Amino acid sequence: MQRKSLVLGLLAMSVAASSSYAQTAPASTTQPAASAVDQGSIQALKAMGAYLQTLKRFHVSTELTAERVLEDGQKLQHSATADMNVVRPNRLHVVMRSPRSTRELFYDGKTVTLYTPAQKYYSSVEFSGTIGELIEKLETRYGLEMPLADLFVWGTDLAPLDKIESAMNAGQGFIGNELCDHYAFRQGDIDWQIWISAGGKPLPHKIVITNRADDARPQSISLLHWDLKPTFPDSVFAFAPPKGSTKIEIVPVKAK
Repeated sequence: MQRKSLVLGLLAMSVAASSSYAQTAPASTTQPAASAVDQGSIQALKAMGAYLQTLKRFHVSTELTAERVLEDGQKLQHSATADMNVVRPNRLHVVMRSPRSTRELFYDGKTVTLYTPAQKYYSSVEFSGTIGELIEKLETRYGLEMPLADLFVWGTDLAPLDKIESAMNAGQGFIGNELCDHYAFRQGDIDWQIWISAGGKPLPHKIVITNRADDARPQSISLLHWDLKPTFPDSVFAFAPPKGSTKIEIVPVKAK
């Protein structure tokens, strides 16, 4: 994918995808062999993306565990969570929690608001695009990464699959009670694995990202929980400033 190494946005909160295995390239080459890309695994990603694009109203939450590597090579694990209510094409409410902070994002199709409950600070910006367009603007203009951002671009032209250098079907496994097909991919310095429901609803339930640019190979692990028949009211997308809150300006990132 062309997004930042497929990172799923929660890095902004804590620390910065058949049972036969594909062949790997000889050590003397710099590019994987053509046979390293299993087309069945690519097709599984396409089917998942197409299904995700059909979802109009849903709730999804994630638990992220990410590793930070100290200068002496010791690894520390950090955790974060996110809960997301979605109505496509243009309504979104996200609660992001880490040990350091809690943040909320509200988008009602006209205005996007970021709110930090501990300080009671909020910033609002007028916006009228789709959720995918909102995610792109928040990242490029304000340097803000959304949790699970890839869920809104998989299955679209914003998530091309031609950059994948290696793809394989790694068999099956249970994520909780859900039987999933397990796939592994390589893109540049990133290895990623994804577990997709084996039934008729190809939802992603687990994603593991490994950074090969670091000799310590730090990983992030995301577990996803889905509710396709949520009961949240539409009022969750509108922000009403709590008593005692303060409006502040959100500052765009400086152009390089």
